[in-house]
Formats: sequence, structure tokens, C-alpha cells
Amino acid sequence: MSAAPPPALVAEIVARALAEDLGGRGDITTQATIDAAAKAGFVIAAREGGVLAGTAAAHETFRQVDPAVRLAWRLDDGGCFAAGDVLARIDGPARAILTGERTALNFLGRLCGIATLTRRYVDAVAGTGVGIAHTRKTTPGLRALELAAVRAGGGAAHRYSLADAVLIKDNHVAVSGGVGPAVRRAKVHAGHMTRVAVEIDRLDQLGDALDAGADSVLLDNFALVDLAEAVRRTAGRATLEASGGVTLATLRTIAETGIDVISAGALTHSAASLDVGLDVA
Repeated sequence: MSAAPPPALVAEIVARALAEDLGGRGDITTQATIDAAAKAGFVIAAREGGVLAGTAAAHETFRQVDPAVRLAWRLDDGGCFAAGDVLARIDGPARAILTGERTALNFLGRLCGIATLTRRYVDAVAGTGVGIAHTRKTTPGLRALELAAVRAGGGAAHRYSLADAVLIKDNHVAVSGGVGPAVRRAKVHAGHMTRVAVEIDRLDQLGDALDAGADSVLLDNFALVDLAEAVRRTAGRATLEASGGVTLATLRTIAETGIDVISAGALTHSAASLDVGLDVA
């Protein structure tokens, strides 16, 4: 999937979120307190610095509540902002803006948080040539938006779904009889157009993976000395990906072993939402 999720998918995700928030009666507070003809202007402002992501979902939220709402962004996804910066200006029917406020801000806060954490990971390995990739450890139903946020933060694509590439995990290896047999079976099944990756958790499994023709080898929870040795033994015959136990504190030393990619589930499952708010202009 590209960095920007398809508009139809964004619309579907937003519709579910609005239905969850509106229930069967709609925004009864706004209906009770705001005149139906009232117009208003607001800004979306950052309470803390970060990287912008999620503008498509926020924009779609207000569009679905009322197409008469006008929203103008001050920067694009991937742009950096500081605390106090105005991210967007919103004008239109006051009821619609107030009704869509929380859903739009929930999307923005969550996705800006992912983009911001990703940028910190990317900056930590700057100059090493190592890519920072996401995993499939995402919020069910929100994967398209969350992985787009990773890309906005400078992260690289991994598998979007189970259908994108063959990734033989430890349980596949255990059931199929070993790394070599699993990779060889996968190569026959997948054909020449599909990459085959295999996860290993011991250095002595690397030779079997390479001899069987793995295109990529995921080194799971390897010590630094073993990562470096895996790079030496592989000598460019396969892409090497380090994963497991990756933190901001360990990123740089992992990257300096010479591996190609570092994948981290934390980019999506552990990112804290950024504080963004709606203020009267």
C-alpha cells in the first residue's frame, strides 16, 4: 500500500468512528446549545511539538459530518511543528465542527504520535543507511492510517498484510521441520515474483536460510556480536533485518553492525498520542 491510503478506505474508517461517537441520537449537547444556523471559525493547534500525520482522516471526518465545513491545513503530512503552532483553520457550521471535533482530534493525535516516534527512530540511525520499518502490530481496523503515519515520519514499508510477502516465523519453522525445509517449500510455492523471508533466533540457523535461497533473513533478538557476525557470513546474499527488543537507546548500535533494516512494532503499538486541540479562532 502506498504512503497515502485510498480515499475510499479512509472514508470507511472515518464512518465507523463517527458512528461509534454519534450513537443513535447524534451530538445532543451541541444540538441543545448551538443554533442550527450558527457559523464559527476555529483552529487546530498543537499543544506539543511533533510530526504531522492523519490530515486525510481529520479532513474526511468534517466532510462526513457536513460538507459545508472548510478546512485549510498549514502544512502537509510529514511536516514538523512546534508547541503552539496552528496546524489548520476550520470554518463553517458551528454544530458540524463541534460534532466532528473529538473524532478528528483522536485521529490526529494518534497518527501524529506515530509519525513523531518514527521520526525519532529515523533520526537515531541517520547516516548509517539503515531503514526503519514498521510491523503488523497495529490497531485492528486502523492499519492503513497507522502505517501511513509511519511513512509520514520517514519510516520504510514492511509487509502491509499476510498477502504481501512470505515471512516464515518461528512457529512455521517448528511445524514444517526446520528453516531449510520451510524456505525451500516457500520458494516453490511463491514463485519468482514473491520475496521469501525467514525469521531465525540463532546464528547457527543462518546457513540453512541462505543455502535454501531466502531473500531476506529476520534476526530476532540477536546480540550485537551475533548481528555483526551474521552480516559477515551473509556478505550481501540476502537482506538482513534486525528485530526484537529494539529501543531508541539501542538503535544506533544495532544499525552500526551493518544490517540493512531495523523493524520495530513499537512504532505503532507504543506511540503516545500527541496533544492537539480545537480552539476558537
